[in-house]
Amino acid sequence: MRLPTPSSLRLAARSFLSSGTPASVVWPVALWLATVGNLPLWQRVLGVGSAAAVPALLVPVLGVLAALLSLLAWPRLLRPLASLLVLVSAFNSHFMWQYGAVIDPTMMANVMHTDAREVRDLLSWSLPLSVLLMAGPPLWWIWRRPVVWRRPVAQTARNLAGAGIGLVLALAVALPGYSHLASLARNHKPVRYMINPLNTVYASARLAADQIPQQVQPLIPVGEDAVLSRPAAAGSPPPLLVLVVGETARAANWGLNGYNRPTTPQLARWVAERGLVNFPDATSCGTNTQVSVPCMFSPLSREQGGDQPARHENLLDVLQRAGLAVLWLDNQSGCKGVCARVPTARPMPDPALCEGDECLDEALVRSLDQQLAALDARRRERGTVVVLHMMGSHGPAYFKRAPNDRKPFQPECTSITLADCPPQALRNSYDNSIAYTDHVLARTLDWLDAQARSGAAAPGLIYMSDHGESLGEGNVYLHGLPYAFAPAEQKRVPLVTWLSPALQDITGVGPECLRGRAVRPVSHDHLFHSVLGLMGVQTQARDDALNLFRPCGT
Repeated sequence: MRLPTPSSLRLAARSFLSSGTPASVVWPVALWLATVGNLPLWQRVLGVGSAAAVPALLVPVLGVLAALLSLLAWPRLLRPLASLLVLVSAFNSHFMWQYGAVIDPTMMANVMHTDAREVRDLLSWSLPLSVLLMAGPPLWWIWRRPVVWRRPVAQTARNLAGAGIGLVLALAVALPGYSHLASLARNHKPVRYMINPLNTVYASARLAADQIPQQVQPLIPVGEDAVLSRPAAAGSPPPLLVLVVGETARAANWGLNGYNRPTTPQLARWVAERGLVNFPDATSCGTNTQVSVPCMFSPLSREQGGDQPARHENLLDVLQRAGLAVLWLDNQSGCKGVCARVPTARPMPDPALCEGDECLDEALVRSLDQQLAALDARRRERGTVVVLHMMGSHGPAYFKRAPNDRKPFQPECTSITLADCPPQALRNSYDNSIAYTDHVLARTLDWLDAQARSGAAAPGLIYMSDHGESLGEGNVYLHGLPYAFAPAEQKRVPLVTWLSPALQDITGVGPECLRGRAVRPVSHDHLFHSVLGLMGVQTQARDDALNLFRPCGT
């Protein structure tokens, strides 16, 4: 058997890549994607001092991309799908550069559930420019390069050969370089989610595998035995709990937690004078709304799978099943399925607080009277739980989250390209959003206090943010990093509670006892069980070990 000579190998390669073959599109595009399309990846790898890992990773990425494109090399399929992969890489690279983002299944879930308002906040002139510069040349090549297709059997053989060559090339370099790759993946975990566009292909497939089965399976009922353990006595005011779900508020900038700026002055007065209790060591279940909000209301803890796509009913279902009135009032991009089976509403339009379809959070408070009046009266006599879903500190347009007369920290960043803002200006714009949250919560407390004084209800409030935020620490902005290696800024969140004297009498929970409980760590895991306990809902689904109020009374 004669071995191939170097000249015969060159001739075979030239024939394989010759003009008109699909490989003449596949391999140049794969090379572009592996190099230019992954510039943020190579910048990160070099930045952490792993130069030796570059060739050990670059060639396998090239080989896998070539294998993938070879399998897609069919008439009417190659050009559109190759173009899609190029555009995905360009968009991914832009957001990696701008915000330090990585692409994993939870980030893909965020993308799939992003609404028009959130998209508008992410648009800038740098986006189309960077996409054009990165995607323009390979798109030109893909659509201008002539391709001659063979008959199906021959084309199948050619595609399999191309895929095989790509995989052999990837393995031939990855195996000898395994030590470099293992060290890089172990010590710098975000890198594994930065390989464009394979990160998006993997995340999309994983998301589909996780969520599609949930769409066709009914939710598992929770709390079918739920009853009120302390029905309201005739003539006594029913409990009214306002549960405020914050957005992107991080504990590090929360004045009540010892932050060196007065971002929560109004709440500080409620702590000093009116029995508000702050929990300084609270942790979120996720690093993005798509995970955290369902997890907050889930009967499962994070360790039990509360951060996974919901398979069970949630807190609102149990409250409603127990006979209470429930309302979800949303100033965000939706409730992520949590409020699907209870009454929901948006803030009432208010010209002073709303512009188009966007409202400042104070509109939630001004809507309360009218929205509550629309609930079932018999249920309200037993008790009511209202969820206010805030816009909060949603970025990157922090400067939009507060009116001009509620911005004590100046000058502020008014750009969505956060890395271009001076750090102090970025901090000012974010802190202004926290200060406005302080104002909105104080207005909510004032409204609840009026309900108590009139004898209409025995009110209380719980505020907890869904997740935190990065403001440039480690060149990372916004949120959404995989939980395993997300920084504390994205996982530590504010939590405060207030119970009116009437609700204290009903539950037996006083502020002094609660302050003693507040020094211990808490998390989103506690919310489900604490609300059930506070509202007097008895069910086997309630775990009093996770009830924040249990040591003090209810």
